[in-house]
Formats: sequence, C-alpha cells, structure tokens
Amino acid sequence: MPHDAIAVVDFGGQYAHLIATKVRRLRVLAEIRQPEDDIARFRGYKGIILSGSPSLSAFGEDSQYTKAIYDLDVPILGFCFGHQEIAKHYGGTVTHGGREWGPADLQIVGDSPIFRGLSSTERVFMSHFDSVTSVGPGFEEIGRTVLGDTGTPHRYAAIASESLRRYGFQFHPEVDDTVHGGEMIGNFVLGICGCRPSWTMERYVEERVEQVRQQVGDQSVFLLASGGVDSTVAARLLGLALGPERLHLLHVDNGLMRKDESRDVLEAFRQFGLDRNLHFVDASDAFLTALAGAVEPEQKRRIIGNTFIEVFEREARSRGIAQHLLGQGTIYPDTIETGGTKRADTIKTHHNRVPIIEDMIAQGRVVEPLADLYKVEVRELGEKLGIPHDLIWRHPFPGPGLGVRLLCSTGVEDRAGFDAFEPAIADVSAQYGVPAMALPIKSVGVKADLRSYEHPVLLGGSASWERLVEMAGHLFKSVSGINRAIWNLGPTMPARVRPLAATVTRERLDLLREADHLVMEGLRRHGLYASIWQCPTVLVPIEVDGAGREFVIVRPIHSERAMTATPAFLPPALCDELRTEILALPGVSGLALDITTKPPGTIEWE
Repeated sequence: MPHDAIAVVDFGGQYAHLIATKVRRLRVLAEIRQPEDDIARFRGYKGIILSGSPSLSAFGEDSQYTKAIYDLDVPILGFCFGHQEIAKHYGGTVTHGGREWGPADLQIVGDSPIFRGLSSTERVFMSHFDSVTSVGPGFEEIGRTVLGDTGTPHRYAAIASESLRRYGFQFHPEVDDTVHGGEMIGNFVLGICGCRPSWTMERYVEERVEQVRQQVGDQSVFLLASGGVDSTVAARLLGLALGPERLHLLHVDNGLMRKDESRDVLEAFRQFGLDRNLHFVDASDAFLTALAGAVEPEQKRRIIGNTFIEVFEREARSRGIAQHLLGQGTIYPDTIETGGTKRADTIKTHHNRVPIIEDMIAQGRVVEPLADLYKVEVRELGEKLGIPHDLIWRHPFPGPGLGVRLLCSTGVEDRAGFDAFEPAIADVSAQYGVPAMALPIKSVGVKADLRSYEHPVLLGGSASWERLVEMAGHLFKSVSGINRAIWNLGPTMPARVRPLAATVTRERLDLLREADHLVMEGLRRHGLYASIWQCPTVLVPIEVDGAGREFVIVRPIHSERAMTATPAFLPPALCDELRTEILALPGVSGLALDITTKPPGTIEWE
C-alpha cells in the first residue's frame, strides 16, 4: 500500500465509517472491510478496528466472520460489539444487562498506552445492551464506568492485553461526545500501530475526481440539486470532474420546502456559476397528491423518494437527456441509517435510498461522489473546492424536507406500554421535582444501532437547563419504551393531550413553514445560527386540554456528523419570543423544546 493503513471491519453499526473518518483525520488511510472478507484482504494493514453492530449479539448469530484476523500479528481494537467479541474470543464472558445510553464517566485504571496523556476520568459515550463481565488470561480491566446514579460500577468498560496488542472499549471513542476519543484512536493508530501520517483531503479530491471520471466515462450526469450543502458540494465536484457541459442540475420544488427556499436556492446557484444547465420544476402538486392520506413515517419517506424519481425521469425525457446518469448528494448517514450495509438496521429510509434508487445503483446508473463522507467532511471538501462560506455552513435540511417534520396521525391514542413505564416516569419525576408525562404518540429513535419507535416524555416546570438535561438522561437509562424528552414552553403543564387525525396538506405545511421561519429568524437575531448545527421545527397533530390542533416542537442541536447530537441551550429571552410568536399562530396548541441526545432520539422526528 502507498500509505500506512488501518482496516475498519464494518459489522453494520451506525458509526463504522465514522471510525474510518476519525482515522483519516489523523492523516492515516482507513479502509472499510466486511466481516466475511477473506483473510488475504486483511494483510498489509498496520492495525484493525472492529466496529459496533446492531444485529449481532453475544447470544445469537455472531459467529460468521473471518476470525482468522485474530491470528494476524497486528494490533486490534474493538468498540462496543467489537469489544465484546475480543473479550469472548480470548476467554472472557458477555452477558445481557448493564445497558447505558449517552454520556458516562470512564474511570481509567492501570497504565495502558492507549490512554496515554489522558486524565484518570474521561467523559465517554455509551450505547449498548450487552456487557463484558469477565476477561480471559492475559487481559486486564483498564477502565470502568458507573451505572446511572446507583453508584454500581460497570466493570470492564475498557480492557487490554498489552502482550497480544488487543484492546476493547465498550464505549464509542469515534463519536464527538467522547471528549478525548480522538486522542484514544490516535494513541492506537499512531502509537501502538506505528502508522505514518501521510493521508490528506487534497489526495481524497484527486482520487474522487478520478473515480467519477472512470464511472461516468463519456456519459453525462443529471443531478438532483436541492441547494443544500451536500448537493452543492456534489455539483461542484462533478463539475470539476466532468466539466459544466456534461452536468445538468435539476431543482425540484416538492411543496415541502422552507419559506422562500426554492427562490433562494436558484439565486445561490446562479451566483456560484452553476446555472449553465440549471433546470427548475414546481412539482408540489404531484408530491402532495402522492402523499395524500399517508401517515406512517417510512411510507411517507418512500413516497417522497419515489416521486422524486418520477419527476426526475419525466423531466429527463422532456429535456432529451433521459440516458444521463442520476447524480445525488448522498452522504454516509443517509446510507447507514437506511440499513445500507449487510448488518445495518434501518433507522429511517432516506429519500435517496428507496428501492427504485437501489435498483438504479445496481444498474450502475447512479453517481454519488460524497457517499462515504460525513457532513463535516463534506464542508471541509466544499471549502477546498472554493464554495462560499454561507453556502457551506447552512443548517442541514433533509432531502424529504418538511415531509419528515410534519407528523401525521390516525387520531388513535397509542398508549401501548404506558402501564409498564408510567410508574417509573413518576419515580424519576418525584426525584427531580419536575412534572413529567408520556405522550400517546411515537417518534423515530436509535438505540444500540437499532431503530426504535417509542414515546416522548413531556417535562414541565421551571427547573434549570442542566437539571432538565440530567433528568432526561436518567429517564433514557432507567425507563424502557421512551426515546425522547421535550420541555414544555407553554404557560402551563397540560392535564390532557389527545392526538388528532391529520395527514400531509398544504395548509399544515404553510403553518409549519411559518413556525420554522420564526425559529430561524430568532436564532439569527440572537446570534445563535452559526453555533447551532441544526434546528428542526416539528409539527405534531395534538390537542392540548381541548384546544388547538398542532403542537410545535423546536429541536436545536449541536453535532458535527449527525451520527450523534446533544441538545443546544436556547436563552430565556429567545424562548420567551418564540412562545409569544408561535403560540399566536392559528391552531397551535402548544410549544416545547426537544432536549434529547442522539441516541436515543434521531435528529429528525421521523
């Protein structure tokens, strides 16, 4: 290999490519390998990292992978499931229990080079059901956490055999929420494995341009250009690889855009010089007709994705470019959350990963130059390509647009499991002195790399931000069946909430557009737009105490790669302004702030 390299074994966890990204940021080449790859494909690497997994378990179908990797004379490091596999292979045990979600304090014991330069206690990020409970000969415990507020130690959260150069972390050092996770990975890659740093983004651009040219050959590309960060960077990269004459851009107004979004997008492309073959179509009627009556989140996502392709093919035929390849600004979270690798669970189907797209990919008709990058890498790439700062640092906006922020309902209360978890919620509520109630609706979440579809809990009162976030974390760790916590910004805590029958309509979308506009303007007015990574505004068809029809939820978060997120604090003055402005909108029944980490809640509600 021209570079020292690390193999990342992708067991289907949500963070496999993020591990590779973190290694590449150390200027070391990382390549994704599948668990069943022949052992010959692992030779030549300086080290191996085993990812987490949603579908494999210490108690099930975990045996079918190339375990000959353990016989290689190279260091191996495992995260979460990978950690458990290393422990088992060398004589340790793994059991159900000790589940942890979100932040935890790792107490480092012993003196391992993998923790060189770190403090005795480190903040790490957990997301697991199973736990290592003993280790085999030659291994020792080098880190432990404490389970919740119980004071009970969670043993073997980090293990090592220095003689074998085998290491395991129950936590995820690759996510940004593990404060010094980058240093831990660096200690392994640069120190223990001895890799030389020679990998750069400039080299990535050169190789990606060459790959696009090889894939496209003498054909042309028709790119669906939403105007977001991903499609804009994809357009610039494709233009660099193919030239503007072989790149057509199609911007579709699907009726699910933000206020004045299409107008602003078209103007931005013109200013940047990407308008030579820029096409626009207002297809809002087609999308709203297709979505009529749809309620279930996955159904809506598939309808939106399928309609995009129908519009694309119709426009391609009408413009005489039907034989062009389809270009998309797909990034890695779109793929992994849709279950895009063999073992990955489907968290939510992205519009660019519906079955029609998958069929086109299999036929070689889709070009996705960003498909193995995260948002932060896409932005870094965009800066290298000279795209203006304002375009690169826009808040991410999902391809399905407001379609995944406009929740729909049959109007039937979903109280499944309430009898089991309401007493537990009441106990936590009493402990913190904060009113709390589970809502009879559900939203999408992710737990231990698996999709969850569970209830949110509404918190009330005037507790401090820190106490509310702490309480939310306690709820997630101790109560099954919930995956979100939202803080009531209305004047009083509701006594009764009731879901109402609602589907996708232009009237509801216009209300959501206005609420979203008020939130975005408020962030800019208070100088917060740049510091908050994303802030979805969500509309939920809920009646509160017999009044109103739409409950508005604001979800400001901090993130870098969308694979994890933490709730962002909004100052009281801004909350007061939003309370006044949004509760005055017609039909609005209430307002709340989403204070959920990812996991267990996804960034979007659907």
